[in-house]
Amino acid sequence: MSPEQQALANAAQLASPSYRLAALDRDFLLGESMRGVRFLMEYEKAEEALKAWGVRSTIVVFGSARVGVNGDGRHAHWYEQARQFGRIASERGGAFRGSPGEVRDNVIATGGGPGIMQAANQGAHEAGAPSIGFNVTLPHEQVPNPWSTPELTFQFHYFAMRKMHLAMRANGLVVFPGGFGTLDELFEILTLRQTDKAPPIPIVLFDEAYWRSVINFDTLIEHGMVKASDMELFAFADDAETVWAKLLEGGLKPNCDIK
Repeated sequence: MSPEQQALANAAQLASPSYRLAALDRDFLLGESMRGVRFLMEYEKAEEALKAWGVRSTIVVFGSARVGVNGDGRHAHWYEQARQFGRIASERGGAFRGSPGEVRDNVIATGGGPGIMQAANQGAHEAGAPSIGFNVTLPHEQVPNPWSTPELTFQFHYFAMRKMHLAMRANGLVVFPGGFGTLDELFEILTLRQTDKAPPIPIVLFDEAYWRSVINFDTLIEHGMVKASDMELFAFADDAETVWAKLLEGGLKPNCDIK
């Protein structure tokens, strides 16, 4: 049999999807049976990059993606204070690393998108520090903001894996005004703290008037939905410096104090 005849003889076998290398078979990798593998891949890809950059811990900043950089009134105030906080935390928290063997602590981590997330990443960038953007695919496509460190800008398909990465190394949580997504992230962390499924970390809500108008905490207590002591899981602050002070009061340790 000539080479030409041989090529024709096994053309169907060579073209069959079953003959593709599993690691290069897109249809197989994106199939239902590989969902667990995709979870693992999303975990490991981000984990590998964070370790390469020496990121040991983060300060997570949540807030609305709808707060514009050139917003008016309270929106402008929220954006500016988030930017200032990103700079303050980066300068004082331990995001810088003097040598390849040193770790980074309290690195700013956000959802990677626009609005408050962009502001916090921008503040870190202006301080000359790295910051993280944990983006997620959405029906109306989210694109990463221009201020997160490119090598630490990730995209997730699974909200659950994104949330895990946001929570698992957080030393503190700062929640600026936001909507459904911000509330979802806030209550997830509060629930983990309330049930002792996460270590004690300081949680600060920015703009007390906003949060008390959105959530009637006293009503939750009145109806026995939460304990009065649960209110000690978080604090309020109305400017960037006070946010940093509340985090320190709540137990946050700058890099030099972590043993």
